[in-house]
Amino acid sequence: MADALVIVESPSKAKTIGKYLGSKFIVKASMGHVRDLPKSQIGVEVENDFNPKYITIRGKGSVLKELKDARKKVKKVYLAADPDREGEAIAWHLAHALELDDTADCRVVFNEITKQAVKDAFKTPRKINMDLVNAQQARRILDRLVGYKISPLLWKKVKKGLSAGRVQSVAVKIILDRENEIDEFEPEEYWSITAKLSADGNPFEAKFHKLNGTKTELGSEAEVQAILKQIEGADFTIKEVKEKERTRNPSAPFTTSSLQQEAARKLNFRASKTMSVAQQLYEGVDLGKEGTVGLITYMRTDSTRIASSAQEEAKEYIVGKYGETFAPESPRNYSKKASNAQDAHEAIRPTSILRDPDSIKSFMSRDQFRLYKLIWERFVASQMSSAILDTLSVDIAAGDTIFRAAGSKVRFQGFMKVYVEGNDDGTTEEDRLLPPLKSGDVLEKQEIEPKQHFTQPPPRYTEARLVKTLEELGIGRPSTYAPTLETIQKRGYVAIEEKKFMPTELGELVIEQMEEFFPEILNVEFTANMEGDLDHVEEGSEDWVKVLAEFYESFEKRLEFAEEEMKEIEIEDEVSDEICEKCGKPLVYKLGRFGKFLACSGFPDCRNTKPIIKDIGVTCPKCKEGHVVERRSKKGRIFYGCDKYPECDFVSWDKPSAKPCPSCGSLMIEKRNKKGTRLQCTSCDHQEPVEEPEDESTD
Repeated sequence: MADALVIVESPSKAKTIGKYLGSKFIVKASMGHVRDLPKSQIGVEVENDFNPKYITIRGKGSVLKELKDARKKVKKVYLAADPDREGEAIAWHLAHALELDDTADCRVVFNEITKQAVKDAFKTPRKINMDLVNAQQARRILDRLVGYKISPLLWKKVKKGLSAGRVQSVAVKIILDRENEIDEFEPEEYWSITAKLSADGNPFEAKFHKLNGTKTELGSEAEVQAILKQIEGADFTIKEVKEKERTRNPSAPFTTSSLQQEAARKLNFRASKTMSVAQQLYEGVDLGKEGTVGLITYMRTDSTRIASSAQEEAKEYIVGKYGETFAPESPRNYSKKASNAQDAHEAIRPTSILRDPDSIKSFMSRDQFRLYKLIWERFVASQMSSAILDTLSVDIAAGDTIFRAAGSKVRFQGFMKVYVEGNDDGTTEEDRLLPPLKSGDVLEKQEIEPKQHFTQPPPRYTEARLVKTLEELGIGRPSTYAPTLETIQKRGYVAIEEKKFMPTELGELVIEQMEEFFPEILNVEFTANMEGDLDHVEEGSEDWVKVLAEFYESFEKRLEFAEEEMKEIEIEDEVSDEICEKCGKPLVYKLGRFGKFLACSGFPDCRNTKPIIKDIGVTCPKCKEGHVVERRSKKGRIFYGCDKYPECDFVSWDKPSAKPCPSCGSLMIEKRNKKGTRLQCTSCDHQEPVEEPEDESTD
């Protein structure tokens, strides 16, 4: 007979932990939550201190039966769900469902799934932390009240099937506000002048910087012509050379947010994919003779803290691999990213730095390897010496003007030998070398190039930018970023075009009503303060019922007002020029989850629908007769196919180009990466850049 039953969330986690604990323990998986609020009703007794009415989740009856049967065979039950609010709530629900004493020392937590960490955790079980449970309950009830109270109102007044959420609505509004900024943006003209110069046959470039000693912006062609006239025939003479030493420090090890951002930039991972693959690495990978091992620490965290044992192991590895100069004198410690960071957790790091990615690559899938390598390199770099760069700034006089050239060179790589953080604009720190230059040198003028520019609107949000913005504004927490982005897409409030979020008409409609009748729900400061209140509940300094009561007092008044004042909106269908091929009636534009589509005006007698097809001006490379059109998958993702489908089954996720490959004449497709867009041949190795408009904006 086994001594104890251990319950975790997933089968893979159960498998890994079971190997560590041995035959005296039965390890079972609850498959996540076993109880939740009912879907068919609000499930919250508002007048009774917001008492939730939990029920067994549909389909979990057999799981609970298995757990109850296993419980009868043991003396002790341990609840080993993840070390966060959600995990604590799962443990509490399991304790109630299995009729366990939730005041007993039945809760076991570990930040990494390694043999030593798991065994140490079972030496110090604790009681279920009700502050964590109540923080999770408060969030769940808060979101249920908002969703189940506002959604029926939107169904009644606007359109059936609409829904509203608390954090999700703020995210949609952020995306919509950015779209409005773009729509209202008025480009402004500006100019630059680049001098292409040479020193002893070594070419380099300098940019116009000052006129008559004053930094000057060029706003028109007339101003540029005046400058060109002044420097016509003038010598370009070096006036001043400034050399400086700059120190660059490594980035902190990953938090949930920074991991999602960097995986989007460098691996092209969606937030949901990043978290899914990270979960696999956390729960354990079979490493052959070593067995199944959790490769990273817990991946839902906003802490940048590192255990001293991990720092010591990192220093030993760095010194052995790269030498003494690559390890700082004392271990690097990073401050919390935010005042509300949950510092009980560590940052995301490898469970052992000695498991370098290449040595265990054969045991992982491609996605697992790429994400693990990113986490491993970021952590190693975070514990390395700073990089030292030599920077050079050269002022060059030409008449009454000053042109400036800048360059830099990495003198000591430090952490940059292993890893350099990416940027949203795709740039990286590289050597920008200038030839040897000294004050008084007269340079050879090769060409003066004036160029007209126009300011660009702020860019649409990518997943990385949106996660960063939500974190900076204090909206949501590590466990909420990926689900929030998934939800707003599933509800059809936003769509993704070229990896950037765009609001749909449906999203605009919902936000318009929310702004008028529930402005506090969309208020960033209000939502951030609510997150702070939930943190205080977790810390035990705030009562969860009080937090809900304070919110509901004003929310209830808003509901009553909206019920009376919100006008019914009749969304009239726009008639298209197309005729239904099934019944002959006109097709009308309908609004769906992923924007507009065509449907028969004879509905419900005729249920014919068809997508709105966008011809991209490319002849189908397969049948040579049809045209390539833009389509959407069932999940809303854009792809390209022949308009003669199903007769022709040509399909491509990448946008085909009308330009044939100059080397072999085959189809070329557009490929995007952090450096821009390029055309790539589908048959040979030829590729070439695509000219894109300049983006002078910053996010």
